[in-house]
Amino acid sequence: MILLVLICVLLLGGFAAWFSERRNPAAPRWVAIVTLTVEVLLLILPYSIASETDGLSSAWFAEFSGPWIPRFGIGLHLAMDGLSLLLIMLTVLLGFMAISSSWTEIKNRQGFFFFNLLMCLAGTIGVFLAVDLFLFFFFWELMIVPMYFLISIWGHENRTYAAIKFFIFTQVSSLLMLIAIIALMLIRYNKSGTYSFDYFELLNTALGPDAELWLMLGFFIAFTVKLPVVPFHTWLPDAHTQAPTGGSVILAGVMLKTGAYGLLRFVMPLFPEAAQQFAPVAMAMGAIGVLYAAVMAFAQSDLKRLIAYTSVSHMGFILLGIFSWNPLSLQGSVVTMLAHGISAAALFMIAGALQERLHTREMGNMGGLWPALPILSALTLFFAIASLGLPGLGNFVGEFLVLQGAFNVNTALTVAATLVLILAPVYALIMIQKTFYGPLYQHAPLSDFSRREWLSLGLLALTTVWLGLSPQTVLNVSAPALKQEMQSSVVKEG
Repeated sequence: MILLVLICVLLLGGFAAWFSERRNPAAPRWVAIVTLTVEVLLLILPYSIASETDGLSSAWFAEFSGPWIPRFGIGLHLAMDGLSLLLIMLTVLLGFMAISSSWTEIKNRQGFFFFNLLMCLAGTIGVFLAVDLFLFFFFWELMIVPMYFLISIWGHENRTYAAIKFFIFTQVSSLLMLIAIIALMLIRYNKSGTYSFDYFELLNTALGPDAELWLMLGFFIAFTVKLPVVPFHTWLPDAHTQAPTGGSVILAGVMLKTGAYGLLRFVMPLFPEAAQQFAPVAMAMGAIGVLYAAVMAFAQSDLKRLIAYTSVSHMGFILLGIFSWNPLSLQGSVVTMLAHGISAAALFMIAGALQERLHTREMGNMGGLWPALPILSALTLFFAIASLGLPGLGNFVGEFLVLQGAFNVNTALTVAATLVLILAPVYALIMIQKTFYGPLYQHAPLSDFSRREWLSLGLLALTTVWLGLSPQTVLNVSAPALKQEMQSSVVKEG
């Protein structure tokens, strides 16, 4: 029951935030804070119970199942394992960061803004918990619509174009996934005579080679568009550039990870033979994305657009790790998902803070800011080197494990992807040099980070250091879930 409550609290909190604006214009953000605080308390319960009963050593340690549309085999089936727990924790943490970064930026229709923000979080957590494929698709769509409103209403100068492009890309790819879900259910129905969208029952569905390949591609395209992977990435730089800071934090830190989660949870276990045959292509797409996006990053003059391309590059690492499909690469993909979520969210918060102070995103209109904004500058440098994979920080652990796991599968593509270790410092140094060094650009007097901003970025910095120096906790929590996914694919292949 606690899993259903996790989603319902966010839904109710969203409506409460929307309607609270009638009493006090500042109330919605406090309602959102309270809602996420309740969410944290609810998350502690299943984690504590699982820890005390050694439930974390098993794949699934929390479950809720109830009827929804039984005539067609659709149920409210939610389940939590270590993978979903980690991603939900990341979602809640970055939810707080999105609220913090929107504290002074959002000045109009705050109630509706925080309603959409909490709806995004509710849909995302639903994606991480749903083990009924129809329910999964429902939550997949639920998180897209409020993000469209966040970009189109509170975004910047070209927000309408970016929002529509985001919506079209995600909706068309989602339609392919829906067709694949229905086709998979109908194939099972023809064999068993009963309708079911349940993940655990569909795992055992026998598929012909051609059918398995086409169904796998339906899921794969939907998830790689959301990840995104080159060449399906073109919506992301526009969406990030035009989104409000809170929207960018959720989009980069959390929503992109739903694509990686879908590949791990559904593509590989449901279609193991087709995925294995397609793996060289997927790994090549990942390696190309890593390098292409890194090159594009240091060609940008818009700070948010540069950070957006670094996200595409990191998502290529995740795709490379997932389709290498061994314990090392999968653990590396999970750590990279968490570490990138934190560092990318922090960089977008910093870009939003600079835009709020300078009223520009163009690095050519910045320069010499370090003496005027020493705390902001130091934190930017920290997260820039975290993003490029400095040893001792979270991104390094994830990328190292991915490369080590992928090397045993495809040496050539792994070596090619490793070239990003040369390219990443280039775009990071360009960003730091253009923004904080050189002659001071003519600006009005600037204020450094406030206590709220300093505490928010400081918490993310501490989390990044902890993840880099002590990743074993994360590895222990995710290991049973990843082992179960690998066993599921082996059983079906057999």
